[in-house]
Amino acid sequence: MNIRPVFTLGVFACAALAGCSGSSSTPAGVTTSPALTLRAPGTPATIGTLTVSSTAFVTGTVMPPSVAQIGCGSGANISPQLSWSGAPAATQSFVVTEFDQDAPTGVGFWHWTLFNIPASITTLATGAGTNPPAGSTSGLSDYGTVGYGGPCPPTGDGAHRYTFTVSALDEAAIPGVAAGATGAFITFNIRGHILAQGTYLGLFSL
Repeated sequence: MNIRPVFTLGVFACAALAGCSGSSSTPAGVTTSPALTLRAPGTPATIGTLTVSSTAFVTGTVMPPSVAQIGCGSGANISPQLSWSGAPAATQSFVVTEFDQDAPTGVGFWHWTLFNIPASITTLATGAGTNPPAGSTSGLSDYGTVGYGGPCPPTGDGAHRYTFTVSALDEAAIPGVAAGATGAFITFNIRGHILAQGTYLGLFSL
């Protein structure tokens, strides 16, 4: 069965651009709004909104070199800091994903999936992609490795758009989804359980 994620439109500011740091420049010719927001099949269009922010870069701008995969420029494969707010009271866990919609694969590229994040956690520290918080579960990136896999777009391909999506769920753990699950499988299995969602957009090119 070919399961294809369904997308809707949306991009959220970095806490009204307050408290953010990093480059504020956008490469010429790159469209940063609207960004694609990942939604599981069956998710209502009326879910709540999470406000996602980062101290590493302003949404819609270039991410720092350290987030890239090792061997890509000066990449160190360090996931950026992320925070979110506005989760409904019924939230029992969060899911964080990073997806490159511009990857030359025909189906995009999953760079990071972290799920079963306890509801008490609303911040991921820098480097959490390879050192996740207690209680959370890391999924499989499209590099074939568990945990965070930084950007590494083809040289000269222009800036790719990397959408970080945070989803608040009404369940503490996704049933039937174990460590090392793929982004598509995780997305399919959270259908009907998303209470709120927010995105944050990063750009990267070589």
